[in-house]
Amino acid sequence: MEERSATNHLRNSWIQQYFKYRSIYTIGSRMKNYYYLIFLFILAPACLMGQRAETPEIKLDNPYNSMYVHLHFLQQKTFAPDSSAKALDVGELAPELARRRAIQLKQILDGKGLYVRFGQIPQDSNYYDSTARRAVYIPFPEALPEVYLEKRDSFWLYSPETVSSIPRLHKAIYPFGADFLLNLFPQFGQTKVLGFAIWQLSGIVIMIVLAFLLHFLLSRALNPIVKRLSSSRLYPSLVAPSLVKRIAQLLSVWIIVRILKIFIPALQFEPEALISAVRVANIVSTLLVMLIALRVLDILMLYFYQLTQRTENKLDEQVVPILKRSLQAVIILWAIFQALNLLEVNVTALIAGVSIGGLAIALAAQDTVKNLIGSAMIFVDKPFQIGDFIDLGGFSGTVEEVGFRTTRIRKSDSSLVAVPNGVIANQSITNLGVRVYRLFQTQLGITYNTPPERIELFTDSLKQLILSHPYTQKEGYYVHLSSLADSSLSIMFRAPLQVPDYGTELRVKEELLLAILRIAESLDISFAFPSSSIYVESMPTDQGQKEQPTGDLAPAERVQKLLDHLKQSFNKDLP
Repeated sequence: MEERSATNHLRNSWIQQYFKYRSIYTIGSRMKNYYYLIFLFILAPACLMGQRAETPEIKLDNPYNSMYVHLHFLQQKTFAPDSSAKALDVGELAPELARRRAIQLKQILDGKGLYVRFGQIPQDSNYYDSTARRAVYIPFPEALPEVYLEKRDSFWLYSPETVSSIPRLHKAIYPFGADFLLNLFPQFGQTKVLGFAIWQLSGIVIMIVLAFLLHFLLSRALNPIVKRLSSSRLYPSLVAPSLVKRIAQLLSVWIIVRILKIFIPALQFEPEALISAVRVANIVSTLLVMLIALRVLDILMLYFYQLTQRTENKLDEQVVPILKRSLQAVIILWAIFQALNLLEVNVTALIAGVSIGGLAIALAAQDTVKNLIGSAMIFVDKPFQIGDFIDLGGFSGTVEEVGFRTTRIRKSDSSLVAVPNGVIANQSITNLGVRVYRLFQTQLGITYNTPPERIELFTDSLKQLILSHPYTQKEGYYVHLSSLADSSLSIMFRAPLQVPDYGTELRVKEELLLAILRIAESLDISFAFPSSSIYVESMPTDQGQKEQPTGDLAPAERVQKLLDHLKQSFNKDLP
């Protein structure tokens, strides 16, 4: 990394230009292009001259030269740690310790993936940092503010504070040492294979094997822990074992990725490769966190659904899928923005652009927004519940599901209608499912030739009918002669019914209507009906007066006998 950056200032010489390419593509290990073979073959003599002239003069008169000296003399072909340590203000440290500090500082830069761009380093010996208000230069003020050079007399050196913080920074990046594999292969380990040293390839193989072994152990160790954390006393077997196992496996992989991220700098990759490896590890870690959060959300929604089952409001059950989808969208969006941030995408500018585009989309999708607001109002106001029979004016049916955009209603003919929530929020809703009682009201039209005494007896009999039926409410009922219509005498019959469902309501209405017909028949009362026929009849005083047969019961006795019979039949049907 540093050697390629350091040679940028030598581009004016053919020999130095060749040295740049030779440092990138070493002979026999990184020659992958035929044109570079021809290029190196033509400039072979200049290569030998370049090797003899590649050692620069040690100058520490500006930040550029000091950093160049430090990094140049730690390259594989120009390894001279004594010369590299001259760029450090080591004070009274022993030479061996000074050399180690210089090597560790380079390892810190490599381990953090910090690419030294020599074209941006000041070459002014009188450089002055206006922010710090002194003659210092901080190469990486955000990633590594502890490392900086300062001017001492006429030399620019890494400060004593930097030298004293090197062991701490090195230990943080390489918690178990960076050269443990290198010591296993003292000479042979430096051989390049596919662009990597043998000790690096060995480290990759060892990490992969240990990762699989650790995953095998961790997934089984975490499974009982996740199972215990996800279970409860009320619902011990609510969470499926497969879901618990999946969460344990994802946690195991996430822990392994975090561990590998710690050990990746120990492999001493090139800065570009190291930055890419760390970035991939961070993105994979973010995706694993997203998957774990989605699985945990599944468990939370299972318990939340059980809580809604214990409430009387059935509309709470519809909140579970809507809330689950909303939280899933939040988790996925967080993971996407986090991954974009790791890929160095300007998320702020992206959000600003999306906001402007979102405004245009919102203007074009006003109905969709209105439906979303309507669904929120339904959940807040709760005008109906799941299973209620409602009337929306144009049609009626049973509510089956309330979604983000529409409410699904099952009509009486079993067809399913999806009504936009915005329409429901702005419309009058008759909720027939929350009725305290069901009202049975009708008009009974009898003929005009019915005597008043017979009418009174008829109305009293209907009142007794209401009082004797087990499904009628004994208060709030009305049976009265209400009007003199064009072709009949109208008797209003109004009885509240205490029935559990629509089927029972129909059955009770049928029983009451049949009982009314039987009572009218027993009292010799005829029902009038509109007719366009013209006919001649006797005077009303002579019509309808039937001779009561000798020995027959009186009308009042016949009705009372009928009511007693009906009461017995009504009570017989009760459970």
